Amino acid sequence: MKLYYSPGACSLSPHIVAREAGVPVELVKVDLRARKLGDGADYTRINGKGYVPALALDDGTVLTEGPAIVQYLADRRPEAGLAPANGTLERYRLQEWLNFLTSEIHKSFSPLFNPAAADGWKQPARENIARRFDWIAERLGPNAYLTGERFTVADAYLFTLLNWCQWTGVDLARWPALQDYHARIAARPKVQEALRAEGLAK
Repeated sequence: MKLYYSPGACSLSPHIVAREAGVPVELVKVDLRARKLGDGADYTRINGKGYVPALALDDGTVLTEGPAIVQYLADRRPEAGLAPANGTLERYRLQEWLNFLTSEIHKSFSPLFNPAAADGWKQPARENIARRFDWIAERLGPNAYLTGERFTVADAYLFTLLNWCQWTGVDLARWPALQDYHARIAARPKVQEALRAEGLAK
Protein backbone atom coordinates (compact mmCIF):
# COMPACT_ATOMS: atom_id res chain seq x y z
CA MET A 1 0.00 0.00 0.00
CA LYS A 2 1.03 3.58 -0.62
CA LEU A 3 0.15 6.48 1.66
CA TYR A 4 0.24 9.85 -0.08
CA TYR A 5 1.16 12.52 2.45
CA SER A 6 2.50 16.00 3.02
CA PRO A 7 4.64 16.60 6.14
CA GLY A 8 2.56 17.68 9.11
CA ALA A 9 -0.70 17.75 7.16
CA CYS A 10 -3.76 15.74 8.17
CA SER A 11 -2.11 12.74 6.49
CA LEU A 12 0.03 12.49 9.63
CA SER A 13 -2.96 10.86 11.31
CA PRO A 14 -3.15 7.74 9.08
CA HIS A 15 0.65 7.66 9.03
CA ILE A 16 0.64 7.33 12.82
CA VAL A 17 -2.16 4.76 12.70
CA ALA A 18 -0.31 2.63 10.15
CA ARG A 19 2.76 2.53 12.39
CA GLU A 20 0.73 1.87 15.55
CA ALA A 21 -1.13 -0.96 13.80
CA GLY A 22 1.99 -2.44 12.26
CA VAL A 23 0.55 -2.08 8.75
CA PRO A 24 3.40 -1.47 6.27
CA VAL A 25 2.84 1.44 3.90
CA GLU A 26 5.09 3.10 1.38
CA LEU A 27 5.18 6.85 1.96
CA VAL A 28 4.79 9.02 -1.13
CA LYS A 29 5.33 12.73 -0.59
CA VAL A 30 3.00 15.20 -2.29
CA ASP A 31 3.71 18.84 -3.11
CA LEU A 32 0.28 20.22 -2.27
CA ARG A 33 0.83 23.63 -3.85
CA ALA A 34 1.81 22.17 -7.21
CA ARG A 35 -0.26 18.99 -6.71
CA LYS A 36 2.71 17.04 -7.94
CA LEU A 37 4.67 14.00 -6.80
CA GLY A 38 8.44 13.95 -6.48
CA ASP A 39 8.82 12.62 -10.02
CA GLY A 40 6.64 15.41 -11.41
CA ALA A 41 3.55 13.23 -11.84
CA ASP A 42 0.16 14.87 -11.45
CA TYR A 43 -1.21 13.94 -8.02
CA THR A 44 -4.79 14.72 -9.07
CA ARG A 45 -4.66 11.64 -11.27
CA ILE A 46 -4.47 9.64 -8.04
CA ASN A 47 -6.78 11.78 -5.92
CA GLY A 48 -8.90 14.15 -7.96
CA LYS A 49 -9.63 16.20 -4.84
CA GLY A 50 -6.01 17.29 -4.88
CA TYR A 51 -5.35 16.98 -1.17
CA VAL A 52 -3.94 14.37 1.20
CA PRO A 53 -4.24 11.75 2.49
CA ALA A 54 -4.88 9.09 -0.08
CA LEU A 55 -4.22 5.40 0.42
CA ALA A 56 -3.55 3.31 -2.68
CA LEU A 57 -4.36 -0.32 -1.95
CA ASP A 58 -2.46 -3.20 -3.46
CA ASP A 59 -5.25 -3.87 -5.95
CA GLY A 60 -5.09 -0.30 -7.27
CA THR A 61 -8.12 0.98 -5.37
CA VAL A 62 -7.62 4.43 -3.86
CA LEU A 63 -9.23 5.36 -0.56
CA THR A 64 -9.43 9.01 0.45
CA GLU A 65 -10.48 11.05 3.51
CA GLY A 66 -8.55 10.63 6.75
CA PRO A 67 -11.38 9.33 8.98
CA ALA A 68 -12.13 6.57 6.47
CA ILE A 69 -8.47 5.66 5.97
CA VAL A 70 -7.67 5.39 9.69
CA GLN A 71 -10.60 3.04 10.24
CA TYR A 72 -9.56 0.93 7.28
CA LEU A 73 -6.03 0.63 8.66
CA ALA A 74 -7.29 -0.16 12.16
CA ASP A 75 -9.56 -2.89 10.79
CA ARG A 76 -6.62 -4.47 8.99
CA ARG A 77 -5.08 -5.24 12.39
CA PRO A 78 -7.94 -5.43 14.93
CA GLU A 79 -5.60 -7.00 17.49
CA ALA A 80 -3.87 -3.60 17.80
CA GLY A 81 -7.03 -2.24 19.44
CA LEU A 82 -7.02 1.06 17.57
CA ALA A 83 -10.77 0.91 16.86
CA PRO A 84 -13.60 -0.99 18.54
CA ALA A 85 -15.34 -3.72 16.57
CA ASN A 86 -17.75 -2.68 13.85
CA GLY A 87 -21.39 -2.67 14.91
CA THR A 88 -20.69 -1.87 18.55
CA LEU A 89 -21.77 1.31 20.31
CA GLU A 90 -18.10 1.95 21.08
CA ARG A 91 -17.36 2.02 17.32
CA TYR A 92 -20.12 4.56 16.78
CA ARG A 93 -18.67 6.67 19.60
CA LEU A 94 -15.33 6.55 17.83
CA GLN A 95 -16.99 7.66 14.60
CA GLU A 96 -18.72 10.41 16.55
CA TRP A 97 -15.31 11.72 17.60
CA LEU A 98 -13.88 11.41 14.08
CA ASN A 99 -16.79 13.33 12.57
CA PHE A 100 -16.54 16.05 15.21
CA LEU A 101 -12.81 16.44 14.67
CA THR A 102 -13.07 16.62 10.90
CA SER A 103 -16.01 19.02 10.73
CA GLU A 104 -15.53 21.22 13.78
CA ILE A 105 -11.76 21.34 14.35
CA HIS A 106 -10.02 20.41 11.11
CA LYS A 107 -11.98 22.76 8.88
CA SER A 108 -11.79 25.60 11.41
CA PHE A 109 -8.03 25.67 10.90
CA SER A 110 -8.35 26.22 7.13
CA PRO A 111 -8.47 30.04 7.21
CA LEU A 112 -5.48 30.13 9.55
CA PHE A 113 -3.36 28.40 6.92
CA ASN A 114 -4.64 30.59 4.09
CA PRO A 115 -2.40 33.66 3.61
CA ALA A 116 -5.14 35.32 1.56
CA ALA A 117 -7.76 34.97 4.30
CA ALA A 118 -8.82 38.29 5.84
CA ASP A 119 -8.60 38.84 9.61
CA GLY A 120 -12.38 39.02 9.63
CA TRP A 121 -12.37 35.39 8.57
CA LYS A 122 -9.49 34.25 10.77
CA GLN A 123 -10.72 35.64 14.07
CA PRO A 124 -14.06 33.77 14.02
CA ALA A 125 -12.10 30.61 13.17
CA ARG A 126 -9.86 31.12 16.22
CA GLU A 127 -12.90 31.67 18.42
CA ASN A 128 -14.54 28.52 17.11
CA ILE A 129 -11.38 26.48 17.72
CA ALA A 130 -11.19 27.84 21.26
CA ARG A 131 -14.79 26.87 22.00
CA ARG A 132 -14.23 23.40 20.63
CA PHE A 133 -11.00 23.00 22.59
CA ASP A 134 -12.87 24.06 25.75
CA TRP A 135 -15.37 21.29 25.10
CA ILE A 136 -12.75 18.62 24.32
CA ALA A 137 -10.69 19.50 27.40
CA GLU A 138 -13.79 19.13 29.56
CA ARG A 139 -14.74 15.79 28.02
CA LEU A 140 -11.20 14.49 28.28
CA GLY A 141 -11.25 14.99 32.04
CA PRO A 142 -9.06 12.44 33.81
CA ASN A 143 -8.94 10.11 30.80
CA ALA A 144 -5.63 9.46 29.08
CA TYR A 145 -7.31 9.36 25.66
CA LEU A 146 -10.53 10.49 24.00
CA THR A 147 -12.44 7.26 24.53
CA GLY A 148 -10.88 6.31 27.86
CA GLU A 149 -7.60 4.65 28.69
CA ARG A 150 -6.84 3.21 25.26
CA PHE A 151 -5.23 5.03 22.34
CA THR A 152 -7.42 4.95 19.23
CA VAL A 153 -7.42 6.35 15.71
CA ALA A 154 -9.31 9.41 17.02
CA ASP A 155 -6.31 10.27 19.20
CA ALA A 156 -4.00 10.14 16.19
CA TYR A 157 -6.30 12.62 14.47
CA LEU A 158 -6.63 15.02 17.41
CA PHE A 159 -2.87 14.92 17.98
CA THR A 160 -2.34 15.94 14.37
CA LEU A 161 -4.77 18.85 14.71
CA LEU A 162 -3.23 20.01 17.98
CA ASN A 163 0.14 19.97 16.25
CA TRP A 164 -1.12 22.73 13.99
CA CYS A 165 -1.37 25.14 16.93
CA GLN A 166 2.38 25.77 16.73
CA TRP A 167 2.07 27.03 13.14
CA THR A 168 -1.13 29.06 13.48
CA GLY A 169 -0.58 31.04 16.65
CA VAL A 170 -3.09 29.13 18.75
CA ASP A 171 -1.61 28.96 22.26
CA LEU A 172 -2.24 25.45 23.55
CA ALA A 173 -1.11 26.53 27.04
CA ARG A 174 -4.62 27.91 27.53
CA TRP A 175 -5.78 24.27 27.83
CA PRO A 176 -3.41 22.43 30.20
CA ALA A 177 -5.35 19.18 29.76
CA LEU A 178 -4.85 19.32 25.99
CA GLN A 179 -1.23 20.37 26.36
CA ASP A 180 -0.57 17.33 28.58
CA TYR A 181 -2.54 15.11 26.21
CA HIS A 182 -0.51 16.31 23.22
CA ALA A 183 2.77 15.67 25.05
CA ARG A 184 1.60 12.21 26.14
CA ILE A 185 0.81 11.18 22.57
CA ALA A 186 3.96 12.79 21.19
CA ALA A 187 5.98 10.55 23.50
CA ARG A 188 4.59 7.35 21.98
CA PRO A 189 7.39 5.53 20.11
CA LYS A 190 5.36 5.00 16.93
CA VAL A 191 4.28 8.63 16.91
CA GLN A 192 7.93 9.64 17.20
CA GLU A 193 8.74 7.34 14.28
CA ALA A 194 6.09 9.02 12.13
CA LEU A 195 7.24 12.51 13.09
CA ARG A 196 10.85 11.68 12.26
CA ALA A 197 9.87 10.11 8.94
CA GLU A 198 8.09 13.35 7.99
CA GLY A 199 11.00 15.53 9.12
CA LEU A 200 9.03 16.93 12.06
CA ALA A 201 11.28 15.58 14.82
CA LYS A 202 14.90 14.60 15.22
